[in-house]
Parts: sequence; C-alpha cells; structure tokens
Amino acid sequence: MATKCVHKGCGKVFTDPDEPCVYHPGPPVFHEGQKGWNCCKPRVLTFEEFMDIPPCTTGKHSTVDDTPAPAKKSEPAAEVQPPIVAPAPARPPVAAAAPQSAHSPAIPPPSPAPSPAPEEPESDDPEIAIPDNATCRRKGCGATYNKDVSREEEKCVHHPGVPVFHEGSKGWSCCKRRVLEFDAFLKIEGCTEKKKHLFVGKGKAAGEEKVETVRNDFYQTATSVNVSLYLKKIDKENAKVEFTATGITLDLPTTDNKRYKDSFDFFAPIDPEQSKSRVLGTKLELTLVKSDGTSWPVLRKDDRWTGERIQIGSAGRA
Repeated sequence: MATKCVHKGCGKVFTDPDEPCVYHPGPPVFHEGQKGWNCCKPRVLTFEEFMDIPPCTTGKHSTVDDTPAPAKKSEPAAEVQPPIVAPAPARPPVAAAAPQSAHSPAIPPPSPAPSPAPEEPESDDPEIAIPDNATCRRKGCGATYNKDVSREEEKCVHHPGVPVFHEGSKGWSCCKRRVLEFDAFLKIEGCTEKKKHLFVGKGKAAGEEKVETVRNDFYQTATSVNVSLYLKKIDKENAKVEFTATGITLDLPTTDNKRYKDSFDFFAPIDPEQSKSRVLGTKLELTLVKSDGTSWPVLRKDDRWTGERIQIGSAGRA
C-alpha cells in the first residue's frame, strides 16, 4: 500500500520501506530573520529559499515524525529587586522644540509591501501527461497524483496567498490563523477550494512553460536601486540580462523547463555599464546604479505611484 513519508524535505509516496529517503532529521531554525535547519549549515532569508535547501541525510522513509523538538529556552533567573534610589530633583521646563515632519526628508517612509505572488493557472494542460506521484503545485495542498482516481473526483484545498512570518507567529496572507511552531504552520488547512489539483500547469510550448509574471521587491540607496525578481531554478548559463540607460530586457529560462521574458523601462535612468545582475537559487538580483541620484517611488516607469517612497538604506530581513 502506498504511504506518504513524513520526513521533513522528503514527503514522497512510497511502497518499499527500504527505499532510500533523503531528508532533514533536525528541526527548522528561525533566528533574526535567517531560516535553515538545525541539522545542516545553509541559512537563507526568504521562505522560498528555505524550502529549497537540499536535504542533508539519507535514511529510510517513515510514517512517524521523529524530528526532535527545538530546544527550549532556559528559565530566566529570579529577578533581583533594584535598590531604592531617591528621585532626582525636577528640572526646569524646557521650551518645546519646533514641530518636525513625521518623516525625515533624508529618509523617506518605508516602501509598500512586495507585490503578491503570481497566480497559478486554473487547471492542467490536458495535452501534458502527468507523471506518477506528481505533487499538487498549490501551496498547502500536498496531494499526489493517482492515475486510478478520476480527475472529476478531486478536491484541492490550498492557500492562494504567501507565507507570513512576523514576530514569531507564522501563517498565510490569505487567512487569519497564526501559529508559533513551524510544524503547526505546515499543517494549517487550506482556506480556498478548487475542483481539481494542479500538477503540471499549462502554457507549455515545445516542452517549455511560459511564466507570465514574477514577484518582485526592491530598496534603494542614494546611488543604487537593489531589486529581487523571484524565480526558482534559473538556468545561470543561459540567462540573459541586458541593461540600457532607461530599462532592461530579461530572458530567464529555468532548469525545470520554464521561461520568463520581459522588457520594461525604469522609473529613472541608470548607468548600464556599472549595473550588475546575479542569479541565486530562488531569484535574480539586480543592482541598478543611478545616473542622476533620483529617489525612485516605483521600479517601472509605468507603475502606479501610491505616494509613498521606497526605503533608503539596507534591506530589512524577512
């Protein structure tokens, strides 16, 4: 009988209990914005990168979660009452300072929230064969394909939003439930239902799937704009990024037969010779060197400006 492995990082459906299982034996670690696993060294900043950290241990599949619980913090020592100190004499009143604006002109208010994750297609392409044991691509579903079950009998309960980690709580942007433990976060039931699962998607031509949009965010300094375009498994050898004085042209194939192509103008001119790009595991990073020092309220020239300006300084950690 086919059973799903509960080891972290595996999740495969198996029938042979002696089949090799590659997984993370340790619990997840979230510390000061960094994310990783207690059993291995990689540390990343985004949830997408965390989910892509390769498993570090080979063993056997299991239906019992034997991941050790994270170490609990030691109890604080008993508080010591501070000595009583006589109050200092009251100081004479000081004239009120001149009122200041809510935001310093040198440091504009924080940027708007990153753009939401692009929506998945509504259904699979009927002309594309679904591989055995394929997993539903919608977040929070985790169902595996069973060729013996009619597609009309499927029910996909998932999360259409993005993960939200804030001050220790964990949840999804599409629903209200928040939990403290990562295991509990993975078990939060989906809040949206569709009639069928999404195993392979659609839009493929000649074996390649076209990606329409990607999520992005950016921050800036006085001299540069630093952009993250989130796309997993970019083929570093074949990716093309071409800067001009006013915009950019992108052709980003991935190693799992997808491709994202786009061309757009920036809000303000850049120095194309000094600007750089870097391919990472889950995104493309752009460093755009400003040619005139203008503060950018938006990334694209045709983006709607909400009235807020993007943050100047170092990027905050997730």
